[in-house]
Amino acid sequence: MILKPKTDIAIHGWGVYIPRYRISSREIARIWGQDPNRIEKGLMLKEKAIAGPDEDTATLSVEAALNAIKRARIKPNEIGGVFVGSESHPYYVKSTASTVAEAIGATPYVVAASLEFACKAGTDAMLFGMGLVGSGMIKYALAIGADIAQGAPGDALEYSAGGGAVAYIIGEKNENSAAIIEAAASYVTDTPDFWRRPYEKYPKHGEAFTGEPAYFRHIISASKILMDELGYKPSDFKYAIFHQPNGKFPLRAAKALGFSEEQVRPGLITPVIGNTYAASSILGLAAVLDIANPGEKIIITSFGSGAGSDAFIIEVQDAIKEKQNLAPKVRDYIERKIEIDYGLYVKFREKIEIT
Repeated sequence: MILKPKTDIAIHGWGVYIPRYRISSREIARIWGQDPNRIEKGLMLKEKAIAGPDEDTATLSVEAALNAIKRARIKPNEIGGVFVGSESHPYYVKSTASTVAEAIGATPYVVAASLEFACKAGTDAMLFGMGLVGSGMIKYALAIGADIAQGAPGDALEYSAGGGAVAYIIGEKNENSAAIIEAAASYVTDTPDFWRRPYEKYPKHGEAFTGEPAYFRHIISASKILMDELGYKPSDFKYAIFHQPNGKFPLRAAKALGFSEEQVRPGLITPVIGNTYAASSILGLAAVLDIANPGEKIIITSFGSGAGSDAFIIEVQDAIKEKQNLAPKVRDYIERKIEIDYGLYVKFREKIEIT
């Protein structure tokens, strides 16, 4: 099913936040006696971003939201909906969205909801915003994807699970629009490739099962139906962004769909900050918007374990050029880093429990 609003919906601002701390794949491999070359070359994972001891999904979201508001050049009280997608919300019972809305000055007359659908929770937030804006119920929506590193000690996720946040201000198309969201499509099935039950500290995954029946099936299906229904082919796009659990999977999905590596590379940031889960694909979109030119088309497809994908076709507008330098870019945050060892990583992420 194609999701196309009756009114033209646009991205008015985008903002990111990536923690400054980094741990390398080689450092993690050193601790567990594993082959670092397999991780760096096989999965294309060099290092990942780690939230500091005073950071969580809410604080990351606030920083990204403030940057998005700067680019949108709107007042916080114009935002009628705040949606935060994550699989690492600070509380099981208490809304991250209400905390973010309060911190940025959007309360009290605002719809707020914390969302969860693994790594596609951020694109779900975008879809919710599109619906409310497109219906005329609110003027602007703030859609956020944010997560912090979650991975059991010694698990494969330790190499990939990073931290970061990205926010989008969504409104009706006007002269202030950075990019138009032409249409979207969702593809969802009950494919249990990744899960975390109540009271479990770390998620579990189906290892090889996460590839073919989960990630690739959903990414390819959502992307293909959207392009087919709207009459697009891969060569119509300047950029292609697919969910990035590692550096290898999005390149393989792109090849299966007929996209080139050159179309994927500008948005491929997982090798240097890790898989930021709900922020992953839309952080890649932010990296592309940071450098995009008017008239260029973008396809972006998320993936969330459980499982589902959301695909979007986006066209860049003239106003993007003046917005690109109004807030820090993805590359600015990537370059602003402090290397830490495994000991500090364990301390920051509270992997040792003291009872």
